[in-house]
Amino acid sequence: MVKKWMVTTLSALLALSLAGCSADSGTSANSESGTSGENAGGKTKIIYWTPDRHDADFMKSKIDEFNQTNKDNIEVEMTVMGDNYPQAVDIAFASKQAPDVLQVNDFQTYYQKGYLAPIDGYMSDEMKAVFKDSLIENKNTIDGKIYSLPNTGQVWRLVYNKDIFKKAGIESPPKTLADMVADAKKITEVGKSEGIYGFASPFKSSSGFWRAANTIAGASNNVGIDGYNYKTGQFDFGMYKDIAMALRQMNQDGSMLPGVESLDIDPLRAQFAQGKIGMYINHSGEPGVYKDQFPTKENWAAAPVPTNDGTIKGASQVIGGSYIGINADSANKEAAWKFMEYVYSTDLQSEYYEKGYGISLIPAVLSSDKKPSIPGIEGFLPKRYDAIFPANPSVVTESSLEGTKWSEAFSIFVFTGGDLDTVIKDLDTRYNAALEKTKAAGLTNITADPSFDSSKLQGKLSTED
Repeated sequence: MVKKWMVTTLSALLALSLAGCSADSGTSANSESGTSGENAGGKTKIIYWTPDRHDADFMKSKIDEFNQTNKDNIEVEMTVMGDNYPQAVDIAFASKQAPDVLQVNDFQTYYQKGYLAPIDGYMSDEMKAVFKDSLIENKNTIDGKIYSLPNTGQVWRLVYNKDIFKKAGIESPPKTLADMVADAKKITEVGKSEGIYGFASPFKSSSGFWRAANTIAGASNNVGIDGYNYKTGQFDFGMYKDIAMALRQMNQDGSMLPGVESLDIDPLRAQFAQGKIGMYINHSGEPGVYKDQFPTKENWAAAPVPTNDGTIKGASQVIGGSYIGINADSANKEAAWKFMEYVYSTDLQSEYYEKGYGISLIPAVLSSDKKPSIPGIEGFLPKRYDAIFPANPSVVTESSLEGTKWSEAFSIFVFTGGDLDTVIKDLDTRYNAALEKTKAAGLTNITADPSFDSSKLQGKLSTED
């Protein structure tokens, strides 16, 4: 009876989650979402889940094209999920309603939970050759088996309104954290009467701190990212101290957009598109957003994120590696692979890159003469200082963590203050204790690398300064 109650409850939660996601994305999720099989017309139905909204129109058009042209009698239904995507995925697998193909937002956890099927056996030798130099252990592969392939990477930048900067008498985007705080204050002083503020981040969720701070941290030090020190194999959240203090100062100065505590990323983008925000930090999906989702005539650009002292000691993190994978429990793995193969085709990936929806990490795409021409994309193209970091155990460690997560703890400090050193010490203690539990449970095999230096990661994506 207990098991039956759990499945019923999880199914109800999944239905509520899908309803909320549909409202967020404008994409309809019917009662069959999370299930696949034979349609009335004899077609094999494949369910695909993604949390990406910035490319939803493009992907829908490509899926429509696939449904109309594939000769394997396959029909794909895409559902664009909301910010509760990780929870929805867990609920779906627990209630046996998971999609056939899903975006992999946490490779190590998905692997440990048995969510993903290996795809080696489906890949042709030609396809393996295309991706052989792009595969990363613990992001695409584990123990020699491939579970997901890279497509694009999120290149992170400071996004700023050039006209607002000019109006405030600021000649160039900030290079240091102190510059960012000062510039945000100047912009607010000049623009507040018109509803213009210097800075914003989507603090409705903990990603508000993470989006603003993580790339800055990776560029400002050469030992780690995500609070994890690769050299020592321990968590050291002191890497965020200066950043937390800068964000706290902007809040105290009144330089942040009012209501930023409850701001989500899309409402933030809408405000930026209307010329109400001077700057924020986000990734290379933004050109596509301001072309299709929130068309704008604002004169905006992207620049390197500021660092503690204005120099890049490590590397600017490019988030990439995993993209989509096949549900290990899917009854239609062959059909799911046909769709996955279509999504990873060089033609589709090249068009995706050229239209500015993401920066490709596929050599066959990057080596072509065609480059994206969408407005604003030039500031996101990889430079020498951009790099993909090795996998680290931060996400899987949180499965054993007791108490508040690091990005939430720092967000609280930004808005309420307190003793930051105590916050950092508490995070270090709790995360390192959870890491030991994670290792003991066999959930990660990542260990310290005393020779690690993130500055040595530079130049692998691009040699351009």
